[in-house]
Amino acid sequence: MAGKIQLYSLATPNGQKVSVALEEMDLEYEPHTINIMKGDQFTPEFIAVNPNSKIPAIVDPNGPGGKEFNVFESGAILLYLAEKTGKFLSQDPSLKWETIQWVFFQMGGIGPMFGQFGHFFKYAKDKCLDPYPVERYTNEAKRLLGVVEKRLEGRDFLIDDGYSIADMAIFPWVQCLETGYNGSEKLGLKDFPKVMAWKNRCLERPKTAKGMKVCPFN
Repeated sequence: MAGKIQLYSLATPNGQKVSVALEEMDLEYEPHTINIMKGDQFTPEFIAVNPNSKIPAIVDPNGPGGKEFNVFESGAILLYLAEKTGKFLSQDPSLKWETIQWVFFQMGGIGPMFGQFGHFFKYAKDKCLDPYPVERYTNEAKRLLGVVEKRLEGRDFLIDDGYSIADMAIFPWVQCLETGYNGSEKLGLKDFPKVMAWKNRCLERPKTAKGMKVCPFN
């Protein structure tokens, strides 16, 4: 592995947050595209890295104690890399735990709810004619966007000391609502101007923009 972190991923929001972190933290890594449409995540080789068969996952050849270490779950990877490098996670206890709370907010709310919105609105619209799922996840996605909109009042980024793993965790999902799920009109994204300005502010960072393109869909 030549000392490089091995990244197994695809450019979904969960995958992008990790490649963004790797780029922003100036860590050397080697990307491997896991095509979840073709079932790559179920191969024995990938299951050896992540027994849950989900992207992303990393193998750090220089993990704790200098030993090879596997990490799966995107939120855990963000925390692991931030601790490893001392970057994008404040050492101030209050700010550190604020950051961790917003990462968990993404893992427990933004990701599952935005993902379900995308599933029913775009991918299953011809399979489920009942309007309930789309309306439920539309309403919940809008509620969560409102939480982020409120948080960004008077702030450029989610945490007061600047760009952090909390931003990396959440903004790719907002981008996906717009460009991946084509949900701008359905969700009224224009009604969340602070969120959209913040998302663009994140994407204006060169290393973040580069990280968003790692392990692309073919």
